[in-house]
Amino acid sequence: MMRSKGVVVFVLLGALTAYYVYSPIPNNIEERWKLMLADSFFRSLSQLAELSERMGLLNYMKVMMFITIAERVVPVSDERVQVSDENFDGVEVIVYQPTQKQETGELRRAIIYLHGGGWCLGSSRMGPYDLLAKHMVTELNAVIVSVEYRLAPAYHFPAQFEDVYRVLKYFLRVDVLKGYHISPERIAVSGDSAGGNLAAAVAQQLQKDPEQHVQLKAQALIYPVLQALDLNTPSYQQNQHMPILPRTLMVRFWSEYFTSDKSFLRAMMANRHNNHESAALLKFVNWSSYLPDSYHQAYNYSAPPVVTGKSSVRSIGSHHLLADPRASPLLAPDTALRFLPKAYVLTCEYDVLRDDGLMYVTRLRNAGVDVTHEHYPGGFHGALMFITWPTDFDIGHRMMDNLVSWLKQNL
Repeated sequence: MMRSKGVVVFVLLGALTAYYVYSPIPNNIEERWKLMLADSFFRSLSQLAELSERMGLLNYMKVMMFITIAERVVPVSDERVQVSDENFDGVEVIVYQPTQKQETGELRRAIIYLHGGGWCLGSSRMGPYDLLAKHMVTELNAVIVSVEYRLAPAYHFPAQFEDVYRVLKYFLRVDVLKGYHISPERIAVSGDSAGGNLAAAVAQQLQKDPEQHVQLKAQALIYPVLQALDLNTPSYQQNQHMPILPRTLMVRFWSEYFTSDKSFLRAMMANRHNNHESAALLKFVNWSSYLPDSYHQAYNYSAPPVVTGKSSVRSIGSHHLLADPRASPLLAPDTALRFLPKAYVLTCEYDVLRDDGLMYVTRLRNAGVDVTHEHYPGGFHGALMFITWPTDFDIGHRMMDNLVSWLKQNL
């Protein structure tokens, strides 16, 4: 009798575990079960974070910071890469550079890299970013500047943008470049997710600066988030429950980037957060115009509603932030795109941000910018971060290798 009870308990626990771990992941995603296991951890942490916030214990994002803490490492030098903590105009950065000194006198490449994490999480001190930076140093003979910009909710927009732009301006000074033996004609900015957003934003800002003589040669945007006006594009709808970035989490990131006011979060969740100023720019995120026909599928375009009068849209104080291209680079007019550096844009099929990247590719090409677009039909958001144990995915390594290959050819 006891034995049969034990079997029943074991079966029930197994069924409960399978039910919790299993999620409907498309068949063409590689290593599906590994992704399911990773996603079950993310979902558990997210549910714990929601519970903590409802009970008034800790803010949602403070609990989610466990991901950053769990993957934190101490970047150290090795036989090929010299690592140092520096301060560029008041902003903490980690500089990676080749240990071996240049013998030919040829100046090096340089890449300013911006980590992801929805402007609220992440750090250049996480294991995957440390590995990526060292890989780029050795493969490209480059200097990598990894930026520790301030995070929300302690600091809202535009603090993150301002930190990154200060680093970029400081680094592009002739005396600084000379000190690191860098060619002023071989500099790129790159980032993933929210880091891709910041990379695109500072690239736009830099080419508008009349006093800036050294310009970027390239920008590499990895599944970037580029607009906050329409959070119901086909990719937001298709992938609303997809690992690792479900729609609810991406909307939370956007909301926290602007404000901690929960009424604004609720408005964004309903896609009812646009005001008259941002509504004038909806033409730049009209996916029926900028998405290739194959991505329209069965979705019909409907412009997001515009809220009038007193509303939660006004709760962020300076409501013009929604229309600011420093927050949403996709909102920049065509004239601001024409002189941007050549671009590499990576998108993933199973990513709520897929259409942001696709629309930016279309708009950049229409403006005459040289764009390399790499789409991963079996890709998911955050895959580039899955390059270290225990979340070590083949697709993450392919993304890293393809990014480095493009930089090698174009920088």
